[in-house]
Amino acid sequence: MDTLNESESRALLAVARDGLEAAVMGRPKTPVAGEDEGALARDGACFVTLYEHGQLRGCIGTLEPIASLAESTREMAKGAALRDPRFRPVTPEELPEIALSVSVLSAPRPLRSPDQFVLGRDGLIISRGMRRGVLLPQVAAERGWDLPTFLAQTCVKAGLPPDAWQDPDTQVEIFSGVVYE
Repeated sequence: MDTLNESESRALLAVARDGLEAAVMGRPKTPVAGEDEGALARDGACFVTLYEHGQLRGCIGTLEPIASLAESTREMAKGAALRDPRFRPVTPEELPEIALSVSVLSAPRPLRSPDQFVLGRDGLIISRGMRRGVLLPQVAAERGWDLPTFLAQTCVKAGLPPDAWQDPDTQVEIFSGVVYE
């Protein structure tokens, strides 16, 4: 996972905004200067999170690269606006009130020991069978959670018991993320 420079981070956020607006307005995408260069042109995994008046309004992402970071960001912005099952689709009237962030993710890796985990830097993926819960790195910091709480809440998000992370049949992975706002 590359850390973006200032011009790349501005371009990434412009791509996310374009993806959001194109999806909601039903218009074609508008190319953004720099989206086909450097880190934005390389394959990348990301989540796009939407906020309205400081409250979560949508969040969709991918843990594995599906396209260039720019195209992945555009697609996740569209998904966050229209396909997050927790929320109704964003309307054109809401667009001026929508703020967004893009979390650029590293590849997931197994969590072998809790001392590998750094709160605020690492996110969690907990899965068993067909159930999977994912929480982004910033969630623990935003909610003031310690590691045991973060593990338990990721299990709950997966529809598993809070202590399922201790079960050898449960897969626990971590990933790092850098948030651009």
